[in-house]
Amino acid sequence: MATSFSSTSSSSSSAIASLVCVCLLSLLLGHGILRVEASHKVYRHLQSSESLADSSADQPYRTAYHFQPPKNWMNDPNGPMIYKGLYHLFYQWNPKGAVWGNIVWAHSTSKDLVNWIPHEPAIYPSQPADMNGTWSGSATILPNGTPVILYTGINPANQQVQNIAFPKKASDPYLIEWVKTPKNPLMAPTASNMINASSFRDPTTAWVGPDGRWRVIIGSKRGRRGMAILYRSKDFIHWVKAQHPLHSAPNTGMWECPDFFPVSTVSPLGLDTSSNGPHVKHVLKVSLDDTRKEYYTIGTYDPSKKDVYTPDAGSVEGDLGLRFDYGKFYASKTFFDSAKNRRILWGWINESSSVEDDIKKGWSGLQAVPRVIWLDKSGKQLVQWPVMELEKLRTGRVDVPSKLLRGGSKFEVSGFTASQADVELSFEVKNLDKAEKFDPSWVKAQDLCTQKTATVKGGIGPFGIMALASKGLEEYTAIFFRIFKGTNNKYVVAMCSDQTKSSLNNSTDKANYGAFLDVDPAKEKLSLRTLIDRSIVESFGGEGKGCITARVYPTKAIGDGAHLYAFNYGAGDVLISSFSAWSMKKAQIN
Repeated sequence: MATSFSSTSSSSSSAIASLVCVCLLSLLLGHGILRVEASHKVYRHLQSSESLADSSADQPYRTAYHFQPPKNWMNDPNGPMIYKGLYHLFYQWNPKGAVWGNIVWAHSTSKDLVNWIPHEPAIYPSQPADMNGTWSGSATILPNGTPVILYTGINPANQQVQNIAFPKKASDPYLIEWVKTPKNPLMAPTASNMINASSFRDPTTAWVGPDGRWRVIIGSKRGRRGMAILYRSKDFIHWVKAQHPLHSAPNTGMWECPDFFPVSTVSPLGLDTSSNGPHVKHVLKVSLDDTRKEYYTIGTYDPSKKDVYTPDAGSVEGDLGLRFDYGKFYASKTFFDSAKNRRILWGWINESSSVEDDIKKGWSGLQAVPRVIWLDKSGKQLVQWPVMELEKLRTGRVDVPSKLLRGGSKFEVSGFTASQADVELSFEVKNLDKAEKFDPSWVKAQDLCTQKTATVKGGIGPFGIMALASKGLEEYTAIFFRIFKGTNNKYVVAMCSDQTKSSLNNSTDKANYGAFLDVDPAKEKLSLRTLIDRSIVESFGGEGKGCITARVYPTKAIGDGAHLYAFNYGAGDVLISSFSAWSMKKAQIN
């Protein structure tokens, strides 16, 4: 659960009507047949069609192809999966307003990860084990092909506990109805297990070890030490806490929304979550509650004895570590797409606008585009790229011939819808002699990009694009590169996303973001792909080695008032070797 807010009062107390039904599920859990008795309370005020009505049409900041609900607050993606040929996205949603609270598991399905059908909420408070909240969790596909969901509930004592839900009809590809076992909670803080009751949440997708037992980790902390608490089970119902966490790190605070998954060292194809072996590395991602940022490490997982995960030498744990996205991106979750053998990443993008503005527009939060994720050939980081299905929305392609971009120049690229676009380009730098010396005090690229904005002239750079730009450049969001001379005759490449002039509305957050790219500009082109979607500028640099998502709210660069420019404000010339832009059609989302 990605929030630092306190628990809300039980939404069950405000239910207009409820219906309790008890059903028996017979599910094969890989260790024989288990009969699970489950109760399900129906909230009729949540199941009205009015709750899914689109009351936000024609708003300039509502996205066209990024997933967001018709209205109200959303945050973490929960339990994404593919089942019977349909992709399922569950997410934290407030059915009653545009601020956090009254959280339920909203639910949508898709055949292509682009167009989505909304359904009624799948999980909401209905038991003592979750009466004060149904927070984040994950889905697991059992050996017989049936999905189950583990999620965090808030009990009457405001303790965070772990619960389970099953599909009422496993034959239903849409998985419309879910039921819970009266055995909930399955995992809870007790005096004997020494778990912090207010820091025990967000179970991961479970995996099977070589002994046939299931494993799952849950985010927690002890003092300032972040922890991934490990549980094991033979039947997916009775869970036993391991003596030691899967992994922990000092001075990192609460680990929210952990994710643990394998990646291949020899192929970009994804792996089932239970995969392990000689050509497999593992990734541990955690969301830091203290900083509201995520980081991940790549390492080795040994399930044979104590279930220990060990980050590779050189991995940085904490806020200086590797990140999926160096901008607005949090509480992310991956799943294995068994239909196309790929691992897909979802992430929550929160707002940069004020709470007052969110309430006025009637919604808050959305999802980044789903991204395919794999291990870079260096083995030192992950690479991401938007799912290929997104390209079906492209229309009206515009190409710019190879062009030398002189220092201090810019030009407009037109002929497409600049407020709703997909832009791909690459740069070559023929002469790096003018590159400035890198200052080692720039430990974070964000510090560098905050100091050296798009208007600060450098040796090689800034060069890139100005997205969502007004005609007179009173507003624009700049995504650009800078190249510096490092040590040992190596170069340092910084990718920046500059929001300082993104809006004339000064009540919005205009923080700048940055990432260092593992790219050698003397031997490689610098590529940039940017997805522009009304109030989102989501960029992928170095063929997906660095990703930055910005949330912006221009007042002039809206609709037909939005323009796009390529620019080079550095002293040295750069070559645009390729440049293509497409207008993007609106996806069917709500």
